[in-house]
Amino acid sequence: MSIAVKQLELLDELGLFQDWTERYEYVIGLGKKLPLMHEEKHTQDRLIKGCQSQVWLDAGFEDGVMHYQADSDSLITKGMIALFVRVLDGEKPDAILQADMSFIDKTGLKEHLAPTRANALNLMATQMKQRALEHAAS
Repeated sequence: MSIAVKQLELLDELGLFQDWTERYEYVIGLGKKLPLMHEEKHTQDRLIKGCQSQVWLDAGFEDGVMHYQADSDSLITKGMIALFVRVLDGEKPDAILQADMSFIDKTGLKEHLAPTRANALNLMATQMKQRALEHAAS
């Protein structure tokens, strides 16, 4: 399944909810479903700088595709990074680098977040692409 199809699927799922409380509960639920990231991976080099909450991102490259693992000390932030993990995990670095990440704007989440949390979404997408860039030539 392509990144664009995964994005549309996610947007369709979020569109099922009538109000923002339900959407946030769904996003928080996605964060809770992320695989456990062990404490020893909560290091400075994995920390996404500039986020209001602490967000750790680990990226690996295996069999030609990227694998992401993430965690946060905030439930909503963990849910937000889970959106990106769901869309980008298992994809080739070149596909990630070319992906249009503006799908996150279509979720409507940014309008209901404090500016610092909304900015965190951009930082997360940038960091995930940066990690893919490190492996794009492979």
